[in-house]
Amino acid sequence: MDFDTVLEKYEPAIGLEVHVELNTATKMFCGCANEFGSEPNTNTCPVCLGLPGSLPSINGRAVESAIRLGLALNCDIAQWCRMARKNYFYPDMTKNFQTSQYDEPIAFDGWVELDVDGETYRVEIERAHMEEDAGKSVHAGTSGRIHDASYSLMDYNRAGVPLIEIVTRPITGAGEKAPAVARAYVAHLRELVKALDISDARMEQGSLRCDANVSIAPLGAAGLGTRTETKNVNSLRSVERAVRYEIVRQAEVLESGQPVVQETRHFHESTGTTSSGRPKSDADDYRYFAEPDLLPIAPSREWVEELRATLPEPPAQRRARLQTDWGFSDIDFLGIVSAGALGLVEETVAAGATPATARKWWVSELSRRANESGVELDELAITPAQVAAVQALVDQGIVNDKLARQVIDGVLAGEGEPAEVVERRGLVVVSDTGALSAAVDEAIAANPGVADKIRDGKVQAAGALIGQVMKAMKGQADAAKVRELILEKLAG
Repeated sequence: MDFDTVLEKYEPAIGLEVHVELNTATKMFCGCANEFGSEPNTNTCPVCLGLPGSLPSINGRAVESAIRLGLALNCDIAQWCRMARKNYFYPDMTKNFQTSQYDEPIAFDGWVELDVDGETYRVEIERAHMEEDAGKSVHAGTSGRIHDASYSLMDYNRAGVPLIEIVTRPITGAGEKAPAVARAYVAHLRELVKALDISDARMEQGSLRCDANVSIAPLGAAGLGTRTETKNVNSLRSVERAVRYEIVRQAEVLESGQPVVQETRHFHESTGTTSSGRPKSDADDYRYFAEPDLLPIAPSREWVEELRATLPEPPAQRRARLQTDWGFSDIDFLGIVSAGALGLVEETVAAGATPATARKWWVSELSRRANESGVELDELAITPAQVAAVQALVDQGIVNDKLARQVIDGVLAGEGEPAEVVERRGLVVVSDTGALSAAVDEAIAANPGVADKIRDGKVQAAGALIGQVMKAMKGQADAAKVRELILEKLAG
């Protein structure tokens, strides 16, 4: 079945659980460094390894970050809450439980509004709770997954890293837009946590990841269908693809006369498909109980209001301000937002480019390259400052737009800063009148018919000769100077 056919019979519902790793200096309950990319098992201690006799101590900055995020999500902030032990047996936590929050989250009953293709969708937030991350399993096999591994290794550097998990209530009524709403929601959270400066939100490194719950029910039916939970989806593009795939897959299961199995599933980037993980009931028996080694958390109302005063400009207000400041039409500005380029364009403008040129590079040229590479726009190996530097080279007449694309090629290939790429590749525009004049003479001689049209006053025909000169000069001619020489030589 295709996606449109499914929607003729079924209504999708989605629920999203987003885990955000905080950028605190140390872990949630100990003094170990919170660093990505360290040598395996070097950022560990008796507390995060759960050794007997070790006692945790809560990270105050993590609590502050959780409150600020909760406020930014329009949540109520608990006056009193506790940590709990979530018990399970798995190698990624040596103490065999995860310190989390169960029935007493730090933030609850929030909401956000999303603009998706000109329509507004309200997403209800059930809770945002604090917890610690687990360690990382490294499976030795061709796929990197446990099913074909000959052995597995454990890296506990991530065990104990502060997390906030944001859980939505079921999102219904989105219909065909459900995959796009899922993507827009995760993009909104990523933008928000970066603006709050509480996480680097790098999905490719796992510091922001999404579990996507999907179910479908026949149109007009009461209640929701049986859900599946696709775990640890780590890019915006993949969130959208995973939701879309699961909607179609579940419809095909139902159409075959079989029930949808409630389970966790894995998303495969290479194919855009999901595969079965493990069965999962609505209430896994984690045997939660209050963490006896940590005091309850009771943020004063005064502190909460102090933190509210530190919140950045709300995303909707920021978008409206930037559109006004930049002078873009609704369609042009929507193109920036849809491409996930708003922050990148803003930083490029701050680095010296005009809004129009920043938009041009990110929304057209660089978005195309990101799509071809199957990565997010901000994962490309080029920074807003470098894009602004490329445009500065164009503005100075050192390169033209065609050569600028080659400069971008060099930056993406790791050849250095834009100016270094220009020097190494010899990409400077030729504006020497002697060289250009000779090339123009050759183009006129090779195209007498076009030259006659220009002599007869059909100036627009000069474009053909300009193209010939640019080709002969390998794109490195100053097009404006070439046009000027052509008209000068063929005047009257």
